[in-house]
Amino acid sequence: MRKLVAILAVVTMLCAVEAAPAAAQSAADSSAIVATALDYIDGFYTSDAERMERALHPELAKRIVGDPAGPESRLQEMTATQLVQATASGGARGIPEEARKDDVSILDIYNNIASVRIDAGVWIDYLHVARWNGEWKIVNVLWEMAPRD
Repeated sequence: MRKLVAILAVVTMLCAVEAAPAAAQSAADSSAIVATALDYIDGFYTSDAERMERALHPELAKRIVGDPAGPESRLQEMTATQLVQATASGGARGIPEEARKDDVSILDIYNNIASVRIDAGVWIDYLHVARWNGEWKIVNVLWEMAPRD
């Protein structure tokens, strides 16, 4: 009987440890994740290449499925370098101010990774963000144009 009680006590302690919230789910981490997402989208809108670069992991992969309904869908990709260059060259200049949005939603955080959604008005971005050398960086972006009214 004592063995059974000891086993139950150990199992209960392990369950309590497992149920504890992950360290990355702090308010400071949530704030840093949102700041990273805003550096990305607002950096693009303002042609601030430094701000964009600060948000990105150097090996970023940004992808869109081109012609998703077509007979032969294709994947179009951008690297971090290409995205920073597009930002610096004013890639957002054709987007009217009234169409620009920067609505950021954290979908999930687990330890050192997070999923984030940005409603940019003209398109939607889904970001995978990771803690990299103590900072939150965007590792992947999958995006699609928003439907036109």
